[in-house]
Amino acid sequence: MVADDTKARIRAVAMELFTAQGYEQTSLREIADRVGMTKASLYYHYPSKQALLIALIEPLVEEWRREVEAAEQEPNDPASVRVALGRILDTMIRHRDACAIVMRDTPALASVKPILQEMVQVGTRLHTWLAGPHPTEIDRIKAVAASEVLGGAVSSVVTIAEVSPIVLRQTLLDCAMGVLGMKLPPEPSAPVASQRVPVNQRA
Repeated sequence: MVADDTKARIRAVAMELFTAQGYEQTSLREIADRVGMTKASLYYHYPSKQALLIALIEPLVEEWRREVEAAEQEPNDPASVRVALGRILDTMIRHRDACAIVMRDTPALASVKPILQEMVQVGTRLHTWLAGPHPTEIDRIKAVAASEVLGGAVSSVVTIAEVSPIVLRQTLLDCAMGVLGMKLPPEPSAPVASQRVPVNQRA
């Protein structure tokens, strides 16, 4: 249990430093000093900076893959697409710091090729599903663009940090659906209850 707590502290500090100053600019010694341990002790938990990077990004990739796999089992209709994109967006918001590392330090991911390759594969599968069963070139472009819209969940942390998560989620989903050219059918209007005229008022 103590080892797990220590690992969690190391990951928290690494996440903070990686997002604040970049992966390449952060050393293991700096992380160890911030945690309050020696560099040798840190190596006991994470043998390299690459191993620490993987530990930070893997939860995001695994959850993202599960959501894309679930989406692939659903029809490519507006309602299903919106639900799937909403779940993927929720994943990005939960792992916003990890997403920021991926977007900011993409060259660093070259040092952890297996996880980078999995991210590319999952992204390709998402684009394929969003484009539909018989996509045109335009459909494929829209699918990629809609995925990029969801990245606003990460960049918004800096540019529009004051926006509420609810408004952010709703707006990004609306934008992604708009890029795809998908609209949900309007909800049927509730039937207007007929007004019964009291007996004493009838002609």
